[in-house]
Amino acid sequence: MTFSLLGRCARTGQFGAAVTTSSIAVGTRVPFLAPGIGGVLTQHRTDPRLGPRGLDLLRSGCSAENALAAIVASTPDHRWRQVAVMDGQGRTAHFDGERVKPCRSVFHGTDVVAMGNILANEDVAPAMGRAFLADPDLPLAERLVRALEAGEAAGGEHGDVMCASLLVVDREVFPYVDLRIDHADGPIPKLRALWETYAPLADGFVQRAIDPEDAPII
Repeated sequence: MTFSLLGRCARTGQFGAAVTTSSIAVGTRVPFLAPGIGGVLTQHRTDPRLGPRGLDLLRSGCSAENALAAIVASTPDHRWRQVAVMDGQGRTAHFDGERVKPCRSVFHGTDVVAMGNILANEDVAPAMGRAFLADPDLPLAERLVRALEAGEAAGGEHGDVMCASLLVVDREVFPYVDLRIDHADGPIPKLRALWETYAPLADGFVQRAIDPEDAPII
């Protein structure tokens, strides 16, 4: 009962992920990103070990398709897994194991892959993808939040979501954005409000790390 997406901003080179589900702490288990490298989503009967494994494969020079194939081939329980990969060029690949419960949904577009399981209908991932692609000049994090909102508006998952996460990496080893709503009613609107609070501060937090002499007071 999860829907999520990986996205890349061609203008800034940032990579990002957004995810929502009915179970707690989804931000610690599903999205994995590395600056300049790409990202991995691992969900359904989630195996968080697949995220670092996928990033290592991308670092070694694998394309998204090749990294995904290696993940599936080396995962004995892959029939329970739903996985998506994006490489450094924004190429995407995804896998649905045979035991992943319907309704499943997936969308691939330029610099984006969206997917979900145990959804209300098959329109959820395409709605997310279209929302992400609608305005490429917006900040990546904003595009990801809009995609989650569109997925929910298209029907979302069976039952209520209780958790949502937004993760973006830029040039540094630490995330540019890492925001989470856990075990709460209406987590997507709450994530929207949290992002809007954080957005004007994000660059300042980076500045504090790389140039504290001229960093703003936050």
